[in-house]
Amino acid sequence: MVIILLNFQFQIIRDRIPSMTLYVHFINDSPVKIWGLTSRQRILRVLRSAGVTDIVDDLTGLPDNGPVLLLRGDYLFDDRVIQYLVKTPDVLLRISQASTSTDTIVAAHVTTRQTPEAIDLIEGTATVDTLPGVKTETLETLSISFQQRLLKFEPPFVLPIMPETKRFLERRLFDWSYKGVTDLITKWVWPRPAQWVVGQCVRFGLRPNHVTIIGLVLVILAGVLFFHGRYGWGLLAGWLMTFLDTVDGKLARVTVTSSKFGHYFDHLIDLIHPPIWYILWGLGLGVSGFEIIGLSIDAVFWLIVIGYAVGRLVEGFFLAWLGKFGIFCWRPIDSYFRLITARRNPCLILLTACTLIGQPDAGLLLVATWTVVSSIFLLGRLLMALISKQTAGSVRSWFLDIDQNKQKQPLAVRLFRHKKN
Repeated sequence: MVIILLNFQFQIIRDRIPSMTLYVHFINDSPVKIWGLTSRQRILRVLRSAGVTDIVDDLTGLPDNGPVLLLRGDYLFDDRVIQYLVKTPDVLLRISQASTSTDTIVAAHVTTRQTPEAIDLIEGTATVDTLPGVKTETLETLSISFQQRLLKFEPPFVLPIMPETKRFLERRLFDWSYKGVTDLITKWVWPRPAQWVVGQCVRFGLRPNHVTIIGLVLVILAGVLFFHGRYGWGLLAGWLMTFLDTVDGKLARVTVTSSKFGHYFDHLIDLIHPPIWYILWGLGLGVSGFEIIGLSIDAVFWLIVIGYAVGRLVEGFFLAWLGKFGIFCWRPIDSYFRLITARRNPCLILLTACTLIGQPDAGLLLVATWTVVSSIFLLGRLLMALISKQTAGSVRSWFLDIDQNKQKQPLAVRLFRHKKN
């Protein structure tokens, strides 16, 4: 009871202490829009997602010791860099300019009293190159290269914005938004067409949720066509849906328009529709006059559903209890296997190939077989990870051990990480 009362009193005291407001001030601006946004507009959206909304143009009148984040508005910042600067006080960020072989201070998180000197540093008019009690960081010293959400290793970037580099910067930002470890279709077939479609979405004002809803319509349409044995048209709708599933996520990231609803809605659709498609495909075999030799259709359905569920549960267990990162980022073999594991796109390849030779029944049987094989592989990898954690004390992603300064990189590194800026 005493502990509860003390905790309650501490909570009251803590709630009465005013939290320090972080003020943000921009230095310089660029009118050039990258994916429809100026650098200032983009940074404001990133800051808003981090709970920072106090933007000031006039630094006079601020609390003497209040925290201030100074940012160059004519540079394109990696979202991770902005998030790091928000959380890290007493820091200057220095980047190397390859074109001029000089270093430039592009951001600072300092106190109000230090802002005049910090602004001089950022504008290049200071007579010193550091501030007392303020640490100077570079992109190379920031430990934020591994992106758990995008399943890849990619060094952070801060790049100057100029009219002549607009296309390069849009390509760079789009590549940054792309997952590193994914299936072979998403990795090698969709990127450039998806980049063009994202550009059209920005041009016409389409938001990620609009694209997701179109994808949901295609999910339903493909399922109906499969059920009626119209496999060719169903596959066309299915492939178009998988393409738009790539587009909506990239559109959300390059325009900083992600929402919790859109995120969970998109992932829920992705999670539940593949086994439903396969079941409807199987039901359509009777309409088309096909039957699976050697197994009942119910047995095939159970193999697919159980295999799919086991695979997903293994992935979830590994993420929650072992690595705090996806199982496909554990070792290079896992990243390679993600290219072909029994997720939607590799299974659609099997269904498409068999339909083209007039054997949709064989396609479903191959999907069932590959789903079971993939789940057995993942179960084996989970067991090995459990043993590794028991003996070594932790499970570590191979991405964290990449030496980005190494000249000749292994094939896995070249495939699954973005090259250095």
